[in-house]
Amino acid sequence: MNPQDLLLGAFIYLAAAVIAAPIATRLGLGSVLGYLVAGMVIGPSVLGLIGETGEHVMHFAEFGVVVMLFLVGLELQPTKLWALRRPIIGLGGLQVIVTAAVLGAGAMAVGFGWKAALATGLILAMSSTAIVLQSLNERGLLQTTAGQSCFSVLLFQDIAVIPILAVLPLLASAQPHDAYDTSLIGDLPGWAQTLAVLAAVGVIVVAGRFFTRPLFRLVADTGIREVFVGLALVMVVGIALLMQLVGLSAALGTFLAGVVLAESEYRHELEMDLEPFKGLLLAVFFIAVGAGIDFSLLIHQPLLILGLVLGFIAAKLAVLFLLARLFGMATPDASRFSFSLAQGGEFAFVLISFAGGLGLLDPAQAGLLVAVVAISMAAAPLLMILDARVLQPRLAASLDPREDDHIEESGTRVIIAGHGRYGMTVGRILQASGVRAVVLDHDAEQIDALRRFGYKVYYGDASRPDLLEAAGAAKAKVLVIAIDDREKALEIVDTARRHFPNLHILARAFDRVHAYRLFNAGVQDVYREVFASSVDMGEQLLVRLGLHPFEARRAAIRFKAHDEKLIRRAAKHVDDTQRLIDLSRQGSEEIERVLATDMSGSTHTPDHGWEAPDAAQPES
Repeated sequence: MNPQDLLLGAFIYLAAAVIAAPIATRLGLGSVLGYLVAGMVIGPSVLGLIGETGEHVMHFAEFGVVVMLFLVGLELQPTKLWALRRPIIGLGGLQVIVTAAVLGAGAMAVGFGWKAALATGLILAMSSTAIVLQSLNERGLLQTTAGQSCFSVLLFQDIAVIPILAVLPLLASAQPHDAYDTSLIGDLPGWAQTLAVLAAVGVIVVAGRFFTRPLFRLVADTGIREVFVGLALVMVVGIALLMQLVGLSAALGTFLAGVVLAESEYRHELEMDLEPFKGLLLAVFFIAVGAGIDFSLLIHQPLLILGLVLGFIAAKLAVLFLLARLFGMATPDASRFSFSLAQGGEFAFVLISFAGGLGLLDPAQAGLLVAVVAISMAAAPLLMILDARVLQPRLAASLDPREDDHIEESGTRVIIAGHGRYGMTVGRILQASGVRAVVLDHDAEQIDALRRFGYKVYYGDASRPDLLEAAGAAKAKVLVIAIDDREKALEIVDTARRHFPNLHILARAFDRVHAYRLFNAGVQDVYREVFASSVDMGEQLLVRLGLHPFEARRAAIRFKAHDEKLIRRAAKHVDDTQRLIDLSRQGSEEIERVLATDMSGSTHTPDHGWEAPDAAQPES
């Protein structure tokens, strides 16, 4: 390959990545799918911008997988793995084993040999970590039962890639053939090969525990960041070469090194330094995979491909749903869990390439699997939308709703709606002050968890007037609305004002717009959840910059009072963006003039009683 072709190929790959990733992310499909589609477009089947260079690029890009597995190892701290061993090993292990068995049997049914079928089952058992975690996080579902179960399964799958990479060569009659295959022990007796492998693994473990930390410390003390980056790359490349020399997967060695260094104080620095290399190389890898998809299969055998994709998704859905129910998930959670994981994953492409190199899969079988995995990943967002918009409402309606708890409280002075991170703090202050409050929350899982910690919380929807009445709203003095649902908070305000007009309302607001709507709904005491803490930080910052604590406190009080007046004045214009902008600019100018006048006209005599022990000598 001449230099001009190399530069042109690099330009095409990088341009495709830069264009595809933002578009796919904006459409909610994830960057991985964007790279795959970009590869299809620039590949020989469509535009033909890349052709013979694809194989050379794939060898280069596979190093991205090696770096990724090293970073995965860095995240898997042994102490954390041991604490999460039951959900990870139990649910995650069963998912991989059962799914691999079912899909392997399906592969044999369509004509694969038993070795190819077993490899196929293990490959298709993987799900897309990138797509699933990103989608769950965007929809706020990562901390739910289904979200945490998905995380456990995906974590086990990431770990399982390593033993799968070690097992596949045992099934093959040929050793992997790639550009980096330079094994020096192939001609040695079996016992000598075993000793060489154990010695290589031992070198990685011992060096990781006893030699890398002093070396990293020495390099870090120089303060030259590029040398630290170079050392990280030297370590990863060196381990990859060592594994190749003894005939093992480079990914296995780097993953092991990552686990060994997971407890190191340099873990985060390594992650930050290697992350750009991993992201760029993986982008090129997925583009190369997309370019390698055989479109002739889709053109000449569309029914076969469609049938295989539907059969694959259906089989995976069935296995995942049964396991979810076996582990005690409610039907809605089991459905969300199943539809989230019912696709192929990024590691499937790595394993398909590896199995093809071993001769376990012939080119036609490998091309078929690549097409099935890529199409299933493209369908993943659609599956999640189907579950969220069609199945979840019906499943929720079909379940017997939990009845509201019977409230046995008398003489209630305060009712708190919502006992999450915000309402809990309010409740603790009241409890410490000897004030009894009735706490309501409509999250059944949250209620059960809080009761285990000794909190007295009742299940129920505070927007219902009968529940508020049972909680003592007719005689209570104050209703605190601390829930994390904007629209539900407004519903509770409406119910309380209509049925219990004498009940004073204090409400939590997420931001200025939510505060506007609460003010317009008739709430006089609105508390923005981060406003007070940010004002406190600003006050301390002024002190650190040399202002006397008294002056800083007065500036904070003036600013807070001014902003409270401004937000009430602007509330009536919540739907007029231009008017809000004008009022904001006007308010900023007013508070600047007020504070400037205070500072210039202050005749305050220093009172050291205002000063904290560490504030007497402000930092310069």
